[in-house]
Parts: sequence; C-alpha cells; structure tokens
Amino acid sequence: MRLASWAVDDRVGWGPVLDDRVHDVGDRWPSPQQLVAATSDADGRRLVGDVASSTAGTPLDDVVLLPPVPNPTRIICVGVNYAEHAAESDRAAEPPGQPVLFTRFPSSLVGHRQPIVRPAASDAFDYEGELAVVIGRPVRGVAPAHALGAVAGYACLMDGTLRDFQRHTSQFTPGKNFDRSGAWGPWVVTADEVGEPVGLELTTTVDGEVLQHATTSQLIHDVPALVAYCSTFTTLEPGDVISTGTPGGVGYARSPQRFLQPGNVVRVTISRIGTLANTVVAE
Repeated sequence: MRLASWAVDDRVGWGPVLDDRVHDVGDRWPSPQQLVAATSDADGRRLVGDVASSTAGTPLDDVVLLPPVPNPTRIICVGVNYAEHAAESDRAAEPPGQPVLFTRFPSSLVGHRQPIVRPAASDAFDYEGELAVVIGRPVRGVAPAHALGAVAGYACLMDGTLRDFQRHTSQFTPGKNFDRSGAWGPWVVTADEVGEPVGLELTTTVDGEVLQHATTSQLIHDVPALVAYCSTFTTLEPGDVISTGTPGGVGYARSPQRFLQPGNVVRVTISRIGTLANTVVAE
C-alpha cells in the first residue's frame, strides 16, 4: 500500500494511492501519523483499504504531493553509512563504529515534484539520495532482531546539503536544514510490500545522469541496527523518519566538484518504492 499526503483546493488530505488516485481517509484517521500506525499490520491495512475504496478519490496529477508525513516528531538522519561514501568523506578516516546521527527539521523538506531551493547564502548545494524508514509503532530500547516490527514502511529521501555550512563546525545541523533544501516521498510504501530492506537498489540522477548507484546491502549499519540504536535514546513514534545515509558519488567528492544549479532535476529512485523527483530553484 502507498500512503501519501497532499494539498488540493486549499485542503490537505492523506490516505492511500489506489490506481493513480489519492483517497482521503482523514475523517477516520485524523493525522498522517495515525494513518501510518493503522497500516502497521494486515488488519489495519485491510481496513484502510476498505475505507479508501468507499471514496471517489482524486487523480494523482490533480494534487500537490506533500511529504508523506508533513510534520513528523523526529527526523533522524545517518551520516557516512556506506563504505564508499565514508572513504570519499573528509570527515571520517574509516567507517564509524556507531551511527553518525544528525537531525532535520520538517521545514527543510518538501514533497515529490515540488521545487527544492538553493539558498542565496551558498552555491555548494549537494545531492544525497537515501532510503527513509518510517516508524509505525511506539518503540523504545528495541533489540535489532525485533526492530523491523516497528517499521511501517519506506520512502525515498533527497538529503540536500549545503557543504560549506555543514563544515562550519563539527556539527552538521546548519548545512542540513535550510528551508526547502531537501525532499522526501513520493509516498510511504508499507513494509509488507517492500519486504526485507536488503538489496534495494538506490539510484540518484541529476538531469538524467546517474551520479549515485548502490544497494542497501552496502549499508554499514542496516535498518534493524539503526532503529534499535535510535530507540535507545528516544522513544520512536508513528510517523518518525530515519534516513539511512547516502552512498558514494556525491558532488563535493567529485573532481571537479559538481553542485546543484537552478534548473537541475534531481531524481532518487529506489526499487520497490518509486521515484522522488524535484527541480532546483534559486532562492
């Protein structure tokens, strides 16, 4: 099942995408977080599907897609989590023993087909394609062996990064949180359709040119390990997002460096999930 949030005619809705139509189930599940929680088991998905099928729906092309959960309580991102990216990074001499974490604010992310903004303060605007994990059940201190039971589904994420601001100090926060500098979506694909999040093929293109290509089998810290680790220091809640890190091939590590320019179209494609596409605009 694909779960989306959208805007149309000054209204915001959320629900499943069925046959290229979005079906608003907000009357039954008053927030995207509640919808995500409801689809975390087979009975819940069946009920959501039944409720959605009773509505006429709106063509997908007639709505503005928002981030699937527009205001998650937590957006936790993982740095240098592919060996190739760790090797090309100037911040890590070797792959980290524990996950390198930073956070993004909801205001820094837009939805599928919405413009991402290169800020006026910097021209070192870089692309990072990633697999995003969406939590479906409250969990704290879960063991890796049981961690996937807390996952509702998966999405694509473009972790747009201002490299100079990222390197002002040892903390990544400024470079990762300019308004509308990243994106995620186009929807959450529920975990039952994705299966084990191993071997998912991730490709990032800019204007059609492949610049990143890897599989999630190459993650240093895999999805169960990341969910377990994050749950040790915070209670993960439905709708929370863990973005699992980007593979090698980012723009700042290329020679010559290749940063995003206004007019570029960035696409992040992950097998079994879909394609997130965004056009870069100048602030």
